[in-house]
Amino acid sequence: MRQDEITEIVERSAKLVAEHYVFPDQAERIAAHLGDRLRAGRYADVADPATLGALVTEDLQSVNRDLHLRLKHHAEPLADVDDDPADAQFARLAETTMGGVARVQRLAGNVGLLAIAPALFPPQLSGDAVTAALRLLGTTDALLLDLRGNHGGSPDMVALICGWFFAEPVHLHTMYDRAGTGRQYWSAAHLPVPRYDPNKPVYVLTSGKTFSGGEELAYDLQQLGRATVVGEGTGGGAHPRVGFRAHPHLELTVPVARPVHAASGTNWEGCGVAPDVEVPAEGARDVAYKMALEALLAADPQRRTADEAREAVAALG
Repeated sequence: MRQDEITEIVERSAKLVAEHYVFPDQAERIAAHLGDRLRAGRYADVADPATLGALVTEDLQSVNRDLHLRLKHHAEPLADVDDDPADAQFARLAETTMGGVARVQRLAGNVGLLAIAPALFPPQLSGDAVTAALRLLGTTDALLLDLRGNHGGSPDMVALICGWFFAEPVHLHTMYDRAGTGRQYWSAAHLPVPRYDPNKPVYVLTSGKTFSGGEELAYDLQQLGRATVVGEGTGGGAHPRVGFRAHPHLELTVPVARPVHAASGTNWEGCGVAPDVEVPAEGARDVAYKMALEALLAADPQRRTADEAREAVAALG
């Protein structure tokens, strides 16, 4: 890369952070830090966009550890548009991953399993796929919601899925922008499928890779008392971001808002979602599955799938 090109990218990144980052005082500090690093020769002789993105991201995050703030490298060229340049790639990803519905399964004992990965895509992209999965799982007696491979996504899709779990609309959080203006998010008031019985147990599986929108879904269900979180503490990224094209292969992502949860009065930024039952991610499914089976048997030892459930508990050890 040419030095003038590198300088232009870094200076534009600093300017965009100063103008858009959710915390204005921290925005100035971060922008100034990038300028200092540029003048100190931090990015001199960088050979390729991927290396520049990694170095700038490290410096962006060094001030306050906001993991949504980064100069992200894309192997495919970004669209040169006014909107978020990665939107087209996100839409293609939804098309090639069945709208994020990675797995829908009935386990022995009539326990449902829904894995959503790699992302919670907006309802306009994957609402039909997700609601089809919810319809299939509606007759299960307990549910495992696997978010271990979920790296983020749409607050609107989180609200849609939360609407399935609650009998009535529930205030999830209020999102405050840089100016302090708030927008309330509520669980969906209407769904094209019957709601999941609020008395049925729900277990959310998490990993250290669960991030952003995946964390929000886990946090909402946990904080509102609807689910037990099983697995590892999550990544700790609560601030929604917008993307700016800084180079054909580099997207600057800038957090522009912060959620304040209706139940906790805070969020999961920097700390992640703490599991109710902490176990390694690879074992979270079996632990949660056994918990679900035992809860169902305790509630009704003569249930119609009791023998199947007991066999499954025995197999899990």
